Amino acid sequence: MFEVFLTILAMAAQAGGTGADGEAIAATSGAAGVAVGSAAGVQALIAEPQDPSGRFTTAVEVKPILTATRGNWVAVREYGGQDLLYVTHLWSWRCGLLEIRIGLNGAAPEVWPLPACHMDQPMPGVVLEQDGLPYRGFEAGSIRSVEVQITYDDLSTDTATFERSAVLMP
Repeated sequence: MFEVFLTILAMAAQAGGTGADGEAIAATSGAAGVAVGSAAGVQALIAEPQDPSGRFTTAVEVKPILTATRGNWVAVREYGGQDLLYVTHLWSWRCGLLEIRIGLNGAAPEVWPLPACHMDQPMPGVVLEQDGLPYRGFEAGSIRSVEVQITYDDLSTDTATFERSAVLMP
């Protein structure tokens, strides 16, 4: 039954699409190499075993969900005189990810650290207080576009670019 659920999610998913206001959302996906650049040089990412557990801790389990919910990967909120960029959705499904990178306004995407999965919890992707806050603050009105690159734990990748209006919270 679980496999049927994942198949339905995968079939329903579309690459790209439009945001709630009709803004275009660009998306690509593909296989990743085993080495990625980082500020400290090149960091090797190693593929993890893809044995579905029903706990959503592998790419095979979370990829269909993240593909179907692409428009929810990030959100921008105007609050307290700044733009807050939220990655809560990605944090919630992080156990099948190795890395997320965020680029603002056409800048090269940079790694945003992911908290560890909580394998001792019923839902390992739960966001706990000790994980920190799933957002960063920026100058008010400064976020015009957001590029998101995710690397799954099977080393496949997915990318989406969102215009501010497509991810701006009311």
